[in-house]
Amino acid sequence: METEHNSLEAIKGSLGGRLRAAREARGLDVETCAHALRLPTRVLRQIESNEYGGIDHHVYLGSYLTKYARYLGVDEDEVKLELERIRPPEPALVATGGISHSRYLLENYARAATYVVLTAAIVVPTIWLGVRGTLDRDVSHLSPLDAAPVAQLDAPASGASAASSTLASAPNAQEGASSPAATPAPQSAQAAAAAQEQPLMASMTPFPNLGDTHAAAPAAPTPAAPTGEGAHSLVLNLQNASWVEVTGKDGSRLEYGLLPAGSSKTYRSDQPLEVRIGNAGGAQVTLDGQPMPLDSYRRSNVAHFRIELRDGKAAPAGT
Repeated sequence: METEHNSLEAIKGSLGGRLRAAREARGLDVETCAHALRLPTRVLRQIESNEYGGIDHHVYLGSYLTKYARYLGVDEDEVKLELERIRPPEPALVATGGISHSRYLLENYARAATYVVLTAAIVVPTIWLGVRGTLDRDVSHLSPLDAAPVAQLDAPASGASAASSTLASAPNAQEGASSPAATPAPQSAQAAAAAQEQPLMASMTPFPNLGDTHAAAPAAPTPAAPTGEGAHSLVLNLQNASWVEVTGKDGSRLEYGLLPAGSSKTYRSDQPLEVRIGNAGGAQVTLDGQPMPLDSYRRSNVAHFRIELRDGKAAPAGT
C-alpha cells in the first residue's frame, strides 16, 4: 500500500499528473479529449501515466504533449522541461583513427590531378579533331554548281591533242634531240590523267564564281506599278522580307501578304489608309515624296499607323 501511494504521489507531481488533474478539474474524460484532439485514447492514458514507451518521442511525443497541455490550459514551459528530462543522452564521438596533414594534402592533390588528366584526355582530342577537320578544308577545291569543273579549267590538252602534239614534235626531235622544246610524251599523258582524276566537291554555299573575278553585281529590283488610284502616294522600300497590310477606309485591302527583301511598292489613294509593317527595322516609308520615320509608330519591330487626310494633305497618325 505504501509503495502504491508513493507511485501515485510521484505521478501527481509529474507532467502527466498535472495533465490528469487539469482534465478532471474540467470534468472531462479521456475519450472526450482524445476525440477533440484526434489522438488515440491509448496515447493520452500513457501520457497521464508518464509511460512514454511505444511512442516515438523524437518525432511525435513533443507534438502530443504540447497539444494536450494547450487543450487543458497547462503551461507549455512544463512541456519543454519534460522533453528536456526525457531526452536520451547523445553518444560521445570517439575518434577511431587519424591521418597526417601531409597525407591529407597528398590525397587531395592526387584527386585533383586525376580529374585534370581525365578532363584533358576527353577534351583535347575533341578540340584537335574539330580543328583538324576545319583546317583540312580547302576553298580552292570548292566550285559552285553553275561553274565549269575545275579539272576542265586547269587540265592540259586531252589524250587526242596530246597525241597530235607528240606526232608533231617527233620530226623536231629527230632533227635536234637537244632542243629544250621537246618534252617526253609520257609525262604529258600522266599529267592529263592526274588532272582528270582530280576529285570535285559540290557545295550549296553561295561561293563567288572562281573563274570570273569580275562578277556582275546583282541588279536593283524594279519598282512595281502603283496600286490603287488617288492623288496621295505611299511608298514602301523594304530592305528585308516583311509582312505588309494596307487597308482602305472602306475595308478594301491594297496589300496583304509577305513581300520579299528589296521590294518597292507604291500605293495611291484619296481616302485614309491603315498600314501595318512587320520587320519594320529595315523598312523606309515615303508619304507624298516626304520621308516618314517609323520610330514613333513601331512596337516590337512592327509598325502600325494611319494615313489621315486633313485640309487636302496626307499626314501620319498613331493607332
